[in-house]
Amino acid sequence: MDEFTSDIIKSEHGGGGEIMETMIKSLYVKGFSLNKIAGGLGLSDMDDSGSIPFCEGQIVFTTDSHTVTPLFFPGGDIGRLSVSGTINDISVMGAKPLALSSGVILPEGFPTEQFRKVIRSMDETLKEAGVPLITGDTKVAGNDLFINTSGVGYTKNLLSDKGLKEGDLIIVSGTVGDHGAAMLSVREDIPFLSNIKSDVAPLNKMIEKILPHQIHAMKDPTRGGIANALNEFSKKSGVRIDIKEELVPVRDEVSAICDILGLNFMEIACEGKVLVSVSKEDSETVLDIIRKERLGKNAAIIGEVKKGEKVLLETLIGGKRILEPPVADPVPRVC
Repeated sequence: MDEFTSDIIKSEHGGGGEIMETMIKSLYVKGFSLNKIAGGLGLSDMDDSGSIPFCEGQIVFTTDSHTVTPLFFPGGDIGRLSVSGTINDISVMGAKPLALSSGVILPEGFPTEQFRKVIRSMDETLKEAGVPLITGDTKVAGNDLFINTSGVGYTKNLLSDKGLKEGDLIIVSGTVGDHGAAMLSVREDIPFLSNIKSDVAPLNKMIEKILPHQIHAMKDPTRGGIANALNEFSKKSGVRIDIKEELVPVRDEVSAICDILGLNFMEIACEGKVLVSVSKEDSETVLDIIRKERLGKNAAIIGEVKKGEKVLLETLIGGKRILEPPVADPVPRVC
């Protein structure tokens, strides 16, 4: 998929995966001729954040808009989601989040008490991360609640998707697919899977503890799950990533709901996990640090970076196949 050919914009064009990537590259990246500051990451790099060279380091800047169905879900809500997503996008670049902004578009008639609940959730998440919200904007329009959060951070050691090195091991910080599965359990009203909770959480404090080690790249696998994130790693770094399915941590409930609905748990969104590409020498140390954290107790080494291209999955029965990125997000409107 190299060129965007649709005459109209459809919902799947904003849902992650190859369709969205094609639209962004064809319309957005090509549409802005000034999209990078010399020495920094820009729009054309299509990373989790952009950067601006500053004082022997990099100011990291990111923005994200959130619309979720339902607004309140097991384990979280649109407020916690918006704050966590922006903090994590800064953190995976190797930066310390410094401050956030929030732009809210409220539909006319939205219950005031629900808005208070969203604000409280955002505040609690900001306190958990230790990051202030310093500016914002509010509008009343449309039929849905939308929250945009932008954030800035700073680092002297910028990480990017193209930083993977041959011989690195890939760590995932916990069970995959929890967020998307939690949304599905509510939407599909499956009572016996009602105990699934979203993993939505800010990861900056956990990530900060592993940065002194040989970390070459990180990514939070949101829309499109780890399948999409691993393929972005592979494509941008020009490497092959070998993954063993038996090593990928997944809750039984998440596997069950994916089996029921014919989905692949590797394509389902996480909102409180990080993929880490780390040198083999430091991999066990980094894994131990992550496992000692409340948000990383189920962390695992799931694969290795090798010479070549694509993501190769060794299945449970011992066969091998290419793990393709999803064409579009199989669970829309989750973030």
